[in-house]
Amino acid sequence: MRRIDNPLITEGKNSKKHSTRGKSFGYQVLGFGSGGGPGPYDIAFLVIAGGASGGESIGGGGGAGGYRDSTQTVSPGGGAITITVGDGGAGVSAGTGNSGVDSSISGTELTTITSTGGGHGNQASGPAAGSGGSGGGASYSTGGAGSGNTPSTSPSQGNDGGVGVASNTAGGGGGAGAVGVNAPSTNNGGAGGAGTASSVPGDSGTRAGGGGGGVRSGPYTPGPGGSGGGGNGRGAGGGLPATSGSGNTGGGGGGAGYGPSSSGTSGSGGKGVIILSMPDGSYSGTTTGSPTVATDSGGTGQTLLTFTGTGSYTA
Repeated sequence: MRRIDNPLITEGKNSKKHSTRGKSFGYQVLGFGSGGGPGPYDIAFLVIAGGASGGESIGGGGGAGGYRDSTQTVSPGGGAITITVGDGGAGVSAGTGNSGVDSSISGTELTTITSTGGGHGNQASGPAAGSGGSGGGASYSTGGAGSGNTPSTSPSQGNDGGVGVASNTAGGGGGAGAVGVNAPSTNNGGAGGAGTASSVPGDSGTRAGGGGGGVRSGPYTPGPGGSGGGGNGRGAGGGLPATSGSGNTGGGGGGAGYGPSSSGTSGSGGKGVIILSMPDGSYSGTTTGSPTVATDSGGTGQTLLTFTGTGSYTA
């Protein structure tokens, strides 16, 4: 009997232990699954297009590139985010300026964001200034200033350009934060519209200011560029040259003075920029295009990627 009972008891104990291991294993699997891998996270985007150049011959200031920001949610392994940064419009020694080039982000999980290049400044007695992210400034006796926020976005990506007065002055290009200023008198060109301060976590600075308007030769004062990278307008007859929009701000270029022989070249538009901001712990480290990477930017716990050219980020 002992030889029969003991094996039964031993088997029962072994069975009980086996059952306990089974429960323990099941619990561990459940715990691992519920913990999961890294979850979805938010990325804040700032997308600025290229600014436009100013016009020649009492030229209007160039409009700033469109300025758009957004926050979207991405998943690890959700695919690459494609980055396209637009160039600024080249300055001119005759005629109207050149508009800036669009910037955009796109990806499988994203709503595509496109910011429109700034509208060009025009010249005296020329056609209308260009419309775009922000509109170009207009010289006197022309088809008028360019419209900003074209095509329309909400919130607005930019503002209208200003207009010149009489036969001496031109208006400033529009900026992301304000309209281009109308020439205040027959002696002064209009200032470029102000840019907008960044609200992206970990980022700072004001960008996308409009270019200042040019003026005729004589005792006249050209318009200054708008805050955020806008270039200054020019006065002819030995006046200071028109300056270009600052690089990677989307600022508009300044308008030139009067006549090809004395005005020089209008200011070029500044190239655009795209900035991504995400939690330090979520940053995948997978990029192309060599963006500038700043971790814990400004002590915010955010990783900031600054793209000044085409590239990508993979979540």
